[in-house]
Amino acid sequence: MPQDILIVDDEDDIRALIAGLLEDEGYQPREAGNDVMALAEISARRPSLVILDIWLEGSKRDGLEILDILRREHADVPVVMISGHGSIEMAVQAIKAGAYDFIEKPFKSDRLLLIIQRAIEAARLRREIRELRLRVVDEAKLVGESAPMSQISQAIEKVAPTGSRVLITGPAGSGKEVVARLLHQRSGRKDGPFVVVSCATMAPDRMELELFGSEGSGGVGNEPPGRVGLFEQAHGGTLFLDEVVDMPLETQGKIVRVLQDQTFERLGGNHRVRVDVRVIASTTHDLQSAIAEGRFREDLFYRLNVVPIEVPSLGRRREDIPLLAEYFMARSSEMAGLPRRPFGPDTMAALQAYGWPGNVRQLRNVVDWLLIMAPGDSTEPIRADMLPPEIGSIAPPILRLENSMEMLSLPLRDAREEFERQYLGAQVTRFGGNISRTAAFVGMERSALHRKLKSLGVHGGGGSGATEANRSE
Repeated sequence: MPQDILIVDDEDDIRALIAGLLEDEGYQPREAGNDVMALAEISARRPSLVILDIWLEGSKRDGLEILDILRREHADVPVVMISGHGSIEMAVQAIKAGAYDFIEKPFKSDRLLLIIQRAIEAARLRREIRELRLRVVDEAKLVGESAPMSQISQAIEKVAPTGSRVLITGPAGSGKEVVARLLHQRSGRKDGPFVVVSCATMAPDRMELELFGSEGSGGVGNEPPGRVGLFEQAHGGTLFLDEVVDMPLETQGKIVRVLQDQTFERLGGNHRVRVDVRVIASTTHDLQSAIAEGRFREDLFYRLNVVPIEVPSLGRRREDIPLLAEYFMARSSEMAGLPRRPFGPDTMAALQAYGWPGNVRQLRNVVDWLLIMAPGDSTEPIRADMLPPEIGSIAPPILRLENSMEMLSLPLRDAREEFERQYLGAQVTRFGGNISRTAAFVGMERSALHRKLKSLGVHGGGGSGATEANRSE
């Protein structure tokens, strides 16, 4: 798609000259002869770049005033200022005000084209950097106000500055890497590198090469001499061993030595390399069982497990789902450039009732899907019947409309009882079996809710079990 460039100049021949030059280079030029036309063109469609004359005869605003508006309302659009009465002071003023560059008339075509190319490229790089920063912030933000998440936040605040090694456990997709990144960012190593080692996806025969590197002509295979390993790359920062249980036993023994004295030998080398690295590890597996089965070294476990942090599944913190869903919707809309969609109350209840086997990662994927695929315009709330089939199909019946005819066929007393059974079952499930929270939400006394649930035969709601339904806190 050709780059859209707006030319703002009060001289018709100058606009025509620049427009012809841009067309020859594959750009798509637009023209404006005064400030009103310029602002109207910008509002109609944001250009890729603006070529803006400083002196605009017959206009209420000059080029610098239009530049100020652009900087406030369209900060990503690069502006190249031009003038037939230029001076060093004017050029400095324009660039200080936010212009990418300043060219004095008459200008050379090659120089103008080069500046335009560089300005558009610089704007593209700024956008990419901003998006990458958003991703980094997104990857290191702990969202939730539940008791388990509050405990994790407190643990991070205490442990991060100490430099102690941390072992993070929890199911896949629950946010273990987020915890690791937060530990790094809130430590004295925050300005150092954060290096991730995916032990589950790395080939076992390359694990030591990747971790420790190789040295000189004695490298391994066809690897180039002097390969720097991940431990050296993490010097002064944090090394995150993800799914550490999948590391080969021989490599585990070498990791024990590194943790003990912070030195190692590169493959093919004969001298020890000293590093300053904080190691954080994670796993979805039960390490005690792995130790009993001989798949994990006990001495490595005790060196890694200085401070354990358990990240719960999403099903154990259902009250965080509304915050997470709204957070992911905001992030997804920003990244995709699409307007945010509100969630209907029935949708949120269905999301809270679902089991989420993929945990937080699955919830984020569902929100991304809803933003793109849910029918209706951006102002219409997302309804429960718009959810993906695997979620909508197991939502409590009260959240779906298919049984409305069946409900209407019942006498009032039976219909009311059936509604209460489904409604309270859905709410108990929604709040993870917490009767106190359920009672507060539905507006009943806790003891009265207990009696009502017993009379209706509600045990956990949505199949979560009697034990959960009768949990007091």
